[in-house]
Amino acid sequence: MPDAKPQLETVQLPSGFSIALYAGNVPGARSMALAPDGTLFVGTRRDTVYAVVDRNGDKLAERVLPVSTSLKTPNGVAFRDGALYVAELNRIVRFDNVLAAVAGGDPRTLTPTVVVDGLPSDFAHGWKYIAFGPDGYLYFQVGAPCNVCLRPDPYAAILRVKSDGTGQEVFARGVRNSVGLTWHPETKALWFTDNGRDLLGDETPNDELNIAPKAGLHFGFPHCHEGETPDPDPEMRGGRSCAEFTPPAQKLGPHVAALGLTFYRGTMFPPEFRNRLFIVNHGSWNRTPDAGPIGYRIMVATIDGQRVTSYEPFAQGFLQGPLAWGRPVDLLEMPDGSLLVSDDTSGAIYRITYRR
Repeated sequence: MPDAKPQLETVQLPSGFSIALYAGNVPGARSMALAPDGTLFVGTRRDTVYAVVDRNGDKLAERVLPVSTSLKTPNGVAFRDGALYVAELNRIVRFDNVLAAVAGGDPRTLTPTVVVDGLPSDFAHGWKYIAFGPDGYLYFQVGAPCNVCLRPDPYAAILRVKSDGTGQEVFARGVRNSVGLTWHPETKALWFTDNGRDLLGDETPNDELNIAPKAGLHFGFPHCHEGETPDPDPEMRGGRSCAEFTPPAQKLGPHVAALGLTFYRGTMFPPEFRNRLFIVNHGSWNRTPDAGPIGYRIMVATIDGQRVTSYEPFAQGFLQGPLAWGRPVDLLEMPDGSLLVSDDTSGAIYRITYRR
């Protein structure tokens, strides 16, 4: 199916903000990572990772190059010490000397080095999001291979490894399907989204925004959802109480498919946006026709310590009536303070800016 055409004129933003195309022809664009030279790497749930290049600095990419076209659902990307890390379904690989290959015009000549192997290869919630934390570890998740089920480690967990793939350990448990990780710029605590289970109704449960200031916390799945809703199946509850688990910092809405998120650190946006948390709602897929679709937007949250004091829409309009021309996935702040947004439905990257 061809990607939809962007309809950016429908996107509603606060006064002073605008959105424009940064790169088209990025089919299935999902996770993003930025290299120091400005090369943007984009993962997909297809078989390809792309390098997006804006060498003349006009804020409109002039080249989109495939880095590899033979990967298995390479959703997650991260860049560190000159290398591109890519998370496939069952492993994490590294492409060395990738910037030189991009500059040469054909990065498909690169051979990846396996960093982590032997991860579960289930397709259900198997696509990975990866990010380097402030501790230097590479974080990733292994989703539950089901709507709701009991599985041993490493399922339904966030894990971390050293950059060379050693020292793998479980950082957080009870996480059904997280496709977004970020760290507070001051406290260095991990914040992440988690998609709630299906088939409990249109309005239950909510997706979650969670905070993990330390390792070893359990966030409830499959025993408890949205911090206060026990699973109706006694086998899933397993005699556990919701009070035993770490509750979400914020309920994000039912079935909104909360994915990428980032704390804003720049100075282009007004000062009140400093350290606010931008969160993508990719959009629902199975709400009933009477309830209608929900999500398909970018939200922004105000954080006070470990509390969310406000949570409100920032960018809307990707959904027009019952149909969506676009579904935002990930967010990335550029050095100039603008915000990039990936869209896997239109196969594009957008740039949000502010002008007084």
